[in-house]
Amino acid sequence: MDVISLVGIVAALFIVISLSEPLADWLRLPYTVVLAIIGVLIGIGAASLSSDTAISDPLTDPLAAAERLEVAIRANVFLYVLLPTLLFQVSLGLNLRRMADDWVPILVMAVMAVVVSTFAIGLALLPFTELSLVACLLLGAIVATTDPSAVVSIFRNIAAPQRLTRLVEGESLLNDAAAIALFGFFLTFVMLGVPNPTLQDALVGFPTMILGGLGIGWVLGRVCLTVLTWLGRFALAQISLSVALPYITYLVADQVLGVSGVVAVVMAGMTLNYLGPGRLSPTNWTNLRELWDVLAHWAGALIFLLAALLVPRLLGDVRLYDLFLILVVVVAATSARLFMLYAILPLLTMVRLSPRVDRPYRVAILWGGLRGAVTLALALAVSENFRVPVEVKRDVGILATGFTLFTLLVQGTTLRRVISYLGLDRLAPIDRALSSQVIAVALQNVREEVAETARAHDLTHDIVRSEAKRFAARLDSAIEKAEAADDIPDRDRITLGLVALAGRERDMILESFREQLLSPRLVEQMLSDADRLIERTRAGGREEYRAAGRLSLAQGRRALLANILHSRLRISGPLALLTADRFELLLNQRFVLRDLHNYIETKIRRIHGRRVADLLHELLRRREDETEAALDGLRLQYPGYAEKTERRFLRRIALRLEEREYDILLADGIIGAELHTTLQQGLATARHEADLRPHLDLAVQKSDLVRQFPLFTDMDDDSRKRLARALRTRYVQPGDVLRRKRDTPREVCFIATGAVEIETAGHRLRLGRGDMFGQLSLLSRQTPRAQVTAISHTTLLVLDEPRFRRLLKRSQSLRDAVLKSAEKRGLDVASLQL
Repeated sequence: MDVISLVGIVAALFIVISLSEPLADWLRLPYTVVLAIIGVLIGIGAASLSSDTAISDPLTDPLAAAERLEVAIRANVFLYVLLPTLLFQVSLGLNLRRMADDWVPILVMAVMAVVVSTFAIGLALLPFTELSLVACLLLGAIVATTDPSAVVSIFRNIAAPQRLTRLVEGESLLNDAAAIALFGFFLTFVMLGVPNPTLQDALVGFPTMILGGLGIGWVLGRVCLTVLTWLGRFALAQISLSVALPYITYLVADQVLGVSGVVAVVMAGMTLNYLGPGRLSPTNWTNLRELWDVLAHWAGALIFLLAALLVPRLLGDVRLYDLFLILVVVVAATSARLFMLYAILPLLTMVRLSPRVDRPYRVAILWGGLRGAVTLALALAVSENFRVPVEVKRDVGILATGFTLFTLLVQGTTLRRVISYLGLDRLAPIDRALSSQVIAVALQNVREEVAETARAHDLTHDIVRSEAKRFAARLDSAIEKAEAADDIPDRDRITLGLVALAGRERDMILESFREQLLSPRLVEQMLSDADRLIERTRAGGREEYRAAGRLSLAQGRRALLANILHSRLRISGPLALLTADRFELLLNQRFVLRDLHNYIETKIRRIHGRRVADLLHELLRRREDETEAALDGLRLQYPGYAEKTERRFLRRIALRLEEREYDILLADGIIGAELHTTLQQGLATARHEADLRPHLDLAVQKSDLVRQFPLFTDMDDDSRKRLARALRTRYVQPGDVLRRKRDTPREVCFIATGAVEIETAGHRLRLGRGDMFGQLSLLSRQTPRAQVTAISHTTLLVLDEPRFRRLLKRSQSLRDAVLKSAEKRGLDVASLQL
């Protein structure tokens, strides 16, 4: 084919893609269904034209056969060009931090659903066809993967729970990877001239293929991130490299190393998704994501169009009995999906590993499990494989294509009607009542602004009066409806107000990110916390709002592991990084929370009333107090670093305000574009310096704490340095039990910052900065009968028994402190082994 013909075909395909979307909206059908219908119609027309012109090469594309065009659409176009693009974009767009909360149900529903569907379809077909069991399982793997784009888009339009949408998206991504991996495994069994895998190959080779794909995807993703960081000033170079990543990953994994290329591409995308925002500037990251959205849109549309063009050829030899086999596949696939949705999913919900999915949503997921581009691409790969027997090619092509057409033309065209029948497209009663009040408040605001505009522009009096009368009638009607719906319980109003408040919090985080007040590495975590806040508040109201707010302040398992590495293995890097992140996160969260009070006054009070607004103020103040307490704890532990972090925070705000002033001066015409560009360059340099986070050296922090400790004032500098190396730092939270009754004493703790409470025999004793505990039990060799609990954020300097005894012999001030503490607690000094 000449270049001119190729360009014309590509242009025609993109015209079809551009027109399909408005056509789908007009017909109220899923976009992919419209693409498939158009592709099939073009394919039928081209096939008929092909027969008229006596072109009958079975490997030649029907569209290309018509009018002397010789383009061959082969499976490699799908598997090596379009499929990596689609998978990479989906993995790049997932909210991985929120998905981590639901990784168990996502993994079970994805991998288990593919396996169940594969074997259900394979075993159901076996009695009715002459194909071998392995060939039937191959067909099952091909049609096991689902395309949830239609049901996900509808879920978003009807404001379905975000967690449910996330489960469907995550399941689909892993579903594709698992199905394609199974497809590759079963394909080797049916190919002629290729040795069949043994049981050992299945048990060792298949997991190796998956794990190898994960490994190579992670490695290449990290290598790409390193280069992207180096290309920080070249936005277009970064985007270009990201485009190369999925294809290089797929080729290296599939062709060079012989592992799963699909899994590798997914892992590379997830690696870039998780670490990219912290390595790329906000603008560059946003541009990269937007480009991949466009590429994936084109890839998905082209997959459907090109695959649909091949439908007439794949179904060219269909017989009546094949329709019965397609029906068997439909029943088996539906039964497997029913088993997952009505048996496995409720079981996961029962053990609290999955959210509760109501019956209407389960029906929507069941009916929305369309098959599409991936299924057709895999069927085409089988039909083009010269090592696959002819009868397997024929049956796989016909059954996979027929089943795909059934899901698109039957389920796809009726999906919106099913959604409507289930009532998922209707607002809940509380939302309908709220909408009346929202409309009334909005129209009142509009009336005031329209009146002000009419006065400012001196509009014709008669026109203003007639329009005002018309608008007043609409406003009166809205107020009547709002008064009639004024029976929303306060409990529901509080929930709605908190959801709105959490949504506004999320918007403010995004605004801070766009204005470069928030580090890219932290914006994803704060957005994930805000999403969790919205979801849990919507489900559980006030109590869940408070619980989710406290959860966002918790340090989690990563902090626990970092503390263990620091205190026991002397590896301080992870703890220093997490502590620095926590400083910045708490400062930004406090900044956002304080600005939310104005939102309550200007927006929520007018809709929900004074009582609800006052309660929201109180709940917000509690979150502020908890955030401030966590921040105070860090200030106590790292006073010097806290000061540097707050100074940096103020510098970034000042730079943003300065940039805003320059933009206003440019818009007003006071300065020109050349001067504005020069000023922006100066700001970019200053912002780069402000973005450099101060270094947190935990070793220096410990040395400073030892130097300030009253008990160690009589020691020289060398002795204090040796002591600082011997001491272990331990950070504890309020309420942590540091020592229980009858615990065997093995160490002494010096309180550097914070306070603890010792409870013994009904008496309570509080110790603060400069005190120590554990020394009396250790020296007297008595079983302790006291429990020690932290009552604030506390920093402890811990010394084991041998080192403490050596220190005790060298330091007179320490011996005096031990004797004084013994006398204070009424212990016999002679019993101490000094």
